[in-house]
Amino acid sequence: MDTKTDRLVRTLRLRHLELLVALSETPTMRGAAARLHLSQPAISKMLGELEGCFGARLFERSHQGIQANALGSSAVVRARAILHELARATEDVDAMQRGVTAVLRVGAPSVTATVPAAIVRLRERLPGAAVQLREGRVHELIHRLLDGELDCVFGAITPELISSDLIPLLEPVLLLKDELCVLASTANRRIAGRTFKWADLQTAQWVLPPKETLVRQAFMTVFLNSGVTPPVPVIEAMSSVTVGTVLRQDPSLLCAVRLEHALDEVARGGVHRLAVGPRVDLPSFGLFFRRDGLERTAILTAFADAIRSVGKANTVRDKRRAKH
Repeated sequence: MDTKTDRLVRTLRLRHLELLVALSETPTMRGAAARLHLSQPAISKMLGELEGCFGARLFERSHQGIQANALGSSAVVRARAILHELARATEDVDAMQRGVTAVLRVGAPSVTATVPAAIVRLRERLPGAAVQLREGRVHELIHRLLDGELDCVFGAITPELISSDLIPLLEPVLLLKDELCVLASTANRRIAGRTFKWADLQTAQWVLPPKETLVRQAFMTVFLNSGVTPPVPVIEAMSSVTVGTVLRQDPSLLCAVRLEHALDEVARGGVHRLAVGPRVDLPSFGLFFRRDGLERTAILTAFADAIRSVGKANTVRDKRRAKH
């Protein structure tokens, strides 16, 4: 460690880190004092110690309250991650005392076929492993990863993520290609075994996600590129449960989804994927770690291997399907 870092380690206490987080979430010294059950003079003294250790002003004071500046915001991110790491260390020790060999905390979208399959492969390799899966929007999960709540996040590389300032903080360990898929009920015998062009399906009865989604935008673009007006959906829904249910109950419907959703629905039975060309690529999926320079644990490495293995198996399956 350099001299400055050594001073931080020797001087700062966990209470200082709690203060950093509290001040970032509470706009007044009084609020932070109440939250930490300390007096305002004690809070002021601790903040002075913090800024003295860092050798920089971390918060700006005004009549409206206190607010972290750029330096303070950076320090808050690290402090929050450290506190979460400590909480997780306690949880891991408790779990291991109950017989668990390792704990993995994964963030992923609510609809994914790859992650469940990878978890099963992981536990085949490490039977004593425990997995905690947190589902949600990728951008929100990435923030939880950076805060130290998660070990990794599996999600699409969306334009929103690429344009954010989070990318330099992330380490992608693999990427899986994604594409626009069309699903139909297996009860729809008219289209079984046929190959279509997108324009052929313009008059079909479609179930589609809202216009602001990447899937819907890609869907509209491919019809426009084919020289035809994009179909207007008879059902517009975002929920994968709703989409799967109406598709199975009404064989006349088609739906457009991304590959991860398609694989999940096909595995559940009652629907199949249509052969439609040309292929429409969607933003790839990646598995992300924090870019912290630390050596990956055995369970993280094993999970990345499992994701990679599932991805390869899906690719082989798709190629076989295309030949037939």
